[in-house]
Amino acid sequence: EVRGISKAFAGNPVLRDITTRFEAGQVNFIIGRSGSGKSVLTKCIVGLIPSDTGEAFFDGRNYTAMSRAERKTILQELGMLFQGSALFDSLTVEENVLFPLQMFATKTKGEMEKRAAFCLDRVNLNGKGHLYPSELSGGMKKRVGIARAIAMNPRYLFVDEPNSGLDPATSIVIDNLIREITLENNITTIVVSHDMNSVIEIGDRINFIHSGQLWWTGD
Repeated sequence: EVRGISKAFAGNPVLRDITTRFEAGQVNFIIGRSGSGKSVLTKCIVGLIPSDTGEAFFDGRNYTAMSRAERKTILQELGMLFQGSALFDSLTVEENVLFPLQMFATKTKGEMEKRAAFCLDRVNLNGKGHLYPSELSGGMKKRVGIARAIAMNPRYLFVDEPNSGLDPATSIVIDNLIREITLENNITTIVVSHDMNSVIEIGDRINFIHSGQLWWTGD
């Protein structure tokens, strides 16, 4: 849940008093034209950018008011799929998926490898763990990104423009994966997009942002 989130850069307002809720077990969309502030909103929610005013809550926990150390618990519950997939080119597919597991290191090496294999199998990339990002198609990179995003078994999944640069058929595959994973794990999924096909096909709850303001929310 976000309450009264506002953000300006160099005196130019980008977000104006955004208040809304994102539901668990649903694909929650943030839509709007380029430059409307939708990506800035998600970055404010997860703390990549500090908001000027307002607060973000994760199941009632005030994330905005927490110290850096206190936020670590919630960070372990977050999964993120970035617009360009943001894979590490020098790491294999398996190593990319292992990265968040190793960063928080709560499992044994064997358990981490088993989890990475499960996640790759879930996105239909079984047997591809030895490949490098340069050897993958755009759609495969997105699927690796999804596998890495769900590696920590997140409660909250943030997805930024999942279908950018993909052909229509591959976009449908990615959309269906996002929806299936959301339902299977009762994840609160937040998707930033301007792809209306995705919104219509898999969107449960929609937040329409225009000129930094929440103009409409609904199904």
